[in-house]
Amino acid sequence: MKDIVQKIYDYSLEDIMSDRFGKYSKYIIQDRAIPDVRDGLKPVQRRILYAMYKMRLTNDKPYVKSARSVGETMGKYHPHGDTSIYDAMVRMSQSWKNNHILLDMRGNNGSIDGDSAAASRYTEARLAKISNELLRDIDKDTVKWAPNYDDKFLEPTVLPARFPNLLVNGATGISAGYATNIPPHNLGEVIDATIKLIDDENASLDEIMQLVKGPDFPTGGIIEGINGIKDAYEKGRGKIIVKSKVAIETTKGKKQIIITEIPYEVNKSLLVKKIDDIRIDKKIDGIAEVRDESDKDGLRIAIDLKKEADSTLILNYLLKNTELQTSYNFNMVSIVNRRPRLLGIREMLKAYISHQVEVVTRRTIFDLEHAKTRLHIVEGFIKALSILDEVIKTIRASKNKSDAENNLVREFGFTEAQAEAIVTLQLYRLSNTDVTALEEEYKNLNIIIKGLTKILEDKASLMKVIKDELTKIKEEYGKPRITSVKEKITEIKIDTVDLIPKEEVIVVVTKEGYVKRVSKRSYSASEENTLLKEGDYIVGIYEMSTLDTVLLFTDLGNYLYVPVYEIPDSKWKEMGKHISNIISIKSDENIIGSVPVYDFEKEEYITIFTKLGMIKRTKISDYKVTRYSKPMMSIKLKDKDKVASISYGNDSNIIIATSEGYGLWYKSDEVPVIGTKGSGVKSISLKDNDYVVSGNVFEEVDYLVVITDKGTGKRIRINDLEPTTRARRGVLIVREVKTNPHKVLKTFAISSKSNIGIKTSKDIITFKVSEFTIMDRYSTGSSISKTKIKDAFEIALLQGKNDLKDDQKEVEEDSKSNDAYKQLSLLDVDDNLKQVDSLLSNVNDNL
Repeated sequence: MKDIVQKIYDYSLEDIMSDRFGKYSKYIIQDRAIPDVRDGLKPVQRRILYAMYKMRLTNDKPYVKSARSVGETMGKYHPHGDTSIYDAMVRMSQSWKNNHILLDMRGNNGSIDGDSAAASRYTEARLAKISNELLRDIDKDTVKWAPNYDDKFLEPTVLPARFPNLLVNGATGISAGYATNIPPHNLGEVIDATIKLIDDENASLDEIMQLVKGPDFPTGGIIEGINGIKDAYEKGRGKIIVKSKVAIETTKGKKQIIITEIPYEVNKSLLVKKIDDIRIDKKIDGIAEVRDESDKDGLRIAIDLKKEADSTLILNYLLKNTELQTSYNFNMVSIVNRRPRLLGIREMLKAYISHQVEVVTRRTIFDLEHAKTRLHIVEGFIKALSILDEVIKTIRASKNKSDAENNLVREFGFTEAQAEAIVTLQLYRLSNTDVTALEEEYKNLNIIIKGLTKILEDKASLMKVIKDELTKIKEEYGKPRITSVKEKITEIKIDTVDLIPKEEVIVVVTKEGYVKRVSKRSYSASEENTLLKEGDYIVGIYEMSTLDTVLLFTDLGNYLYVPVYEIPDSKWKEMGKHISNIISIKSDENIIGSVPVYDFEKEEYITIFTKLGMIKRTKISDYKVTRYSKPMMSIKLKDKDKVASISYGNDSNIIIATSEGYGLWYKSDEVPVIGTKGSGVKSISLKDNDYVVSGNVFEEVDYLVVITDKGTGKRIRINDLEPTTRARRGVLIVREVKTNPHKVLKTFAISSKSNIGIKTSKDIITFKVSEFTIMDRYSTGSSISKTKIKDAFEIALLQGKNDLKDDQKEVEEDSKSNDAYKQLSLLDVDDNLKQVDSLLSNVNDNL
């Protein structure tokens, strides 16, 4: 125990983590995820190929169960899980991911639809023919070797790689702090570029790009953006657009969109499903049917269009909203001298050429040594044949093999190597050997030695060998480019509205941020209550079309632009979807109001009031955008400020109320009209700890309804508040009480025919405006709730396109009476008689 204690050392956790993670990072960068620039392989791929080569599983041999290759690789070279090894094998065999597969696998090796490969016990594999070129001459000391993980075997640190595999098949991988994404290229083009750099190592990028047009994906497609290719080839990083190959055909009077090539690494079945979902969800009108007609002859997706459909518009929409068009980001990182480096195409090819110079040099040295050794032996054979009788006599007179060798060296002057070769040769072969054949071999060996020596001594000869071998590979394995390249990126401009079928619907927005779109038929036919989250209430219910837009405003100064057609279609009795399912918002961001927009060009304004006393007016047209995937700024807020309320319209009066009971009335033209990103101007002068609770924009109303947190409410005649100017403190609208003072919760400048909802800790109760007692502005109001009020809101009635016009409100009031009942019934109330009676009373008054 004492010995154990003495071996305990104190280290800081920071030092330990830094040291260990550094070693781990170095390992996974060098030996796991990033390919070597020389052979384009990750360690697991290299080990698989070498293990199968040692198993003699070349392309001319029978297939062998993949599990055997996995076991051989794992047992001798790659001490990791069998799943990772088999996954690497499968990827190297997939023709839709590699321009030239390195493994020939029989059985289910997955599909472009994302299907998983069969287990390794079911599939069989062998090396593909082109893999011979990666491994060729590996037994001629062409590469360096290193001990395997348990020092029992040697493994190559790199393969000879007689063609530039890294660019031909590409690579993708993620490691610690580094990632790589190298697209596949055309073999013939890459070899041409390599030869060009051999001939002229100063060849410019433009000259290289005349030979290598860009990536050549095994799935075909169309590349747009030659500048992105040039950036990648120059700096190692760049971005291109990859489009599907599409044709519009007419069959029996009906148009079809036919897709025959898709972008690289796109899952075909998911693409088909996405297109069909667009059809089912009616996000665009005009698609009749989507079919996957792919077979052994190739990929084919057919999209049948309706008779009156605009095929160009639909195609553009699909390109923009599905993976028919994708972007590909180059990140050409590879291992160079045991370090990850970001390389352009010239640097990659130069690194490959340097590797080939080393490989061919080492192979030439190996071949030269063997040729010289053989020449020396042949010289011995020729000499032996000239004194054949004496040689045979000496061998027969010798005691054993060793004695015979010594005697030949001593008596005839043979070298030990020659003597060993002569003795090893059977006597009948020695006597029957044709001296002419040996002399011919001797002559040929001298020629070979001379040629090999020239390769080592003359760089031009060495480079010619590399070029000739690359040319042969191109001739044998090269194939035409299938991915076409366009110089410029085609900007897709579509007006989505042209693709959306116009449908009249009911849109509902709740305080908690739930939205839904309901067909008029479902709304009219349903006598049931809509489903609301407990404590939630409706802030807006609008009669709109699918071509209109709803703006949702949040307390953090943002607005959400929501086209009606993107709101999920629901039934009336369903809750709908939270807005975060359509547009991502922060968890602490709350909806404070909504605005239906039927026409962005109308001379209407949105007025925003903040808690710290700022106000701004913005034209509704400024809120129109084309990209709306995230919240956008509606007002620039100061630290700790939030939006208190919003109003919509072009009314001429503004009234602001504060928590401490102050109200300020002034004309709206005192507030300058600015853009969405402005911070506004000061609306009211606030005392310490006071803040704005409500802001109302109105034209002509009789009363201001005031609700306090103590459960009181009242009506104030609007004329009791004299109009003044902006940025003043205003006048009291609630009597100041020093002990346990009332805090104003909300105010409403609304018509006497409206209804107000009061939310307490227990339930929600509704009141007609006329039920509030008329009082002066110095009173605290009469009691309306025995419990503390948490919130107050105007009951949302069904609002149509023309309801925003004051001169039509009275005309449509009667038609809204039934809708008023339906909206009041939405509230989350307890089923007690008092509340039911209250709701019915409100309805009767509206009838």
